Amino acid sequence: MHYVIQADNIAKSFGALQVLKGISLSVASGEVVAIVGASGAGKTTLLEILGTLSRPDSGVVRLHSVDIFALSRRELARLRNRELGFVFQFHHLLPEFTALENVCIPAFIAGVDRRRAELRAGELLGYLGLARRMQHKPAEMSGGEQQRVAIARAMVNSPSVILADEPSGNLDSRNKQELHAMLFKLREELGQTIVIVTHDEELANMCDRKITMSDGKIL
Repeated sequence: MHYVIQADNIAKSFGALQVLKGISLSVASGEVVAIVGASGAGKTTLLEILGTLSRPDSGVVRLHSVDIFALSRRELARLRNRELGFVFQFHHLLPEFTALENVCIPAFIAGVDRRRAELRAGELLGYLGLARRMQHKPAEMSGGEQQRVAIARAMVNSPSVILADEPSGNLDSRNKQELHAMLFKLREELGQTIVIVTHDEELANMCDRKITMSDGKIL
């Protein structure tokens, strides 16, 4: 079995508060994993470390067997841009740009030329049912549509892993159901590996594996 992510003995403190207490986990290629637990259990901190947005105090995180925190800052930024896609509860779309432009941004950062980036972004938006919404700005779209734009943006560089933090937490029940179906479609049709932090039991129970955290540890 090929493990995309391997985390060993991850610890993280903020001042005197130890948020993660020796976390170890592996995520296989094509797996959809939910991380659940009460608020304050350390779920988002763990996701941020897996996504290179925060550094652990100790422990090792490997992506495709590469020790990511041994990389230089520039190498780490390059790896984050190319190998990791992020979906958050609040979409973080840039309001002045269209859906197509928002999706293109990570590709532009990666140095992809405009024509190729727009072609890829257009394909993804079409795949996610937004072919007619490409030229709309976020304010002209529903919450569910905005979250699908955010998923397309996360996918534009064909990342190894999508990391999602409460991706359906800001959606009504209908849009929530659509988003859940969309995430699993990405895995079934594209082989996407996905790690989801969620309080949504329905979503967690759909996943291949549910990892429960409490007080900085995996139960």
